[in-house]
Amino acid sequence: MAASKAPAPVRRYVSSVATFHRAAGVANPCAAQAVKLALKRMHRERGLAQAQAAPLNDGLVARMLAAAGSTLRDLRNKALLTVAYTTLCRRSELVALQRPDLETEPDGFGTVTIRRSKTDQEGAGEVAPITPDAMRHVKAWIATAGIEAEAGPLFRGVLKGGRVAGALDAGDVPRIFKAMAGKAGLTAEDAARISGHSTRIGASQDMVRYGAELPAIMQAGRWATPVMVARYTRRLTARRSAAVQIADRRAQF
Repeated sequence: MAASKAPAPVRRYVSSVATFHRAAGVANPCAAQAVKLALKRMHRERGLAQAQAAPLNDGLVARMLAAAGSTLRDLRNKALLTVAYTTLCRRSELVALQRPDLETEPDGFGTVTIRRSKTDQEGAGEVAPITPDAMRHVKAWIATAGIEAEAGPLFRGVLKGGRVAGALDAGDVPRIFKAMAGKAGLTAEDAARISGHSTRIGASQDMVRYGAELPAIMQAGRWATPVMVARYTRRLTARRSAAVQIADRRAQF
């Protein structure tokens, strides 16, 4: 597999094979020394680092919103983008949101209940805030789509002629973001690097940039460990290292 796949999917495949064998109560072939050595050899040759999707930070989100139009589809796209950024929802979580999951607060904020997620497989549910600027886009989409009092998905497809369809697919999320980025003037190469995780990456980077503490960032993104936060923000946190902190006080080279 390593001849044609990146290291990350190879590791996922090996993990899946191991999980299925353990579930079946049979010996796990991935525990064999030959497999361990093959993985080490792959990592020596190709490294452990994963290619990271392009971040959608606040400046780029604002640029994409400004370039969007006012059709029903545009209103949905703007609501989807801003909710993704402010809640740090994964693409599967976004398309699973239901209209009754959304509640509006008197001060303009909103909340949305994420009923199940990657880190909440048992469905305990978590509540994420939606900021007033994002809520304006959500309200515009709901009102124009005529789904204020309806059950069903919060984000839905829009057919030709402006007819509202069923729920979006998780794969629609990155396609929508890429199309919005193209309208905002990003090159085809830059737009291609945008994924359904780009808002999570951009929002977490913005939180670091604006001085949010790690526990608050982990809570916002519903991360159980700081591993992903560190991966997403490593270029920003590098600027806070001890070497940078003493740069203006030490002898200059």
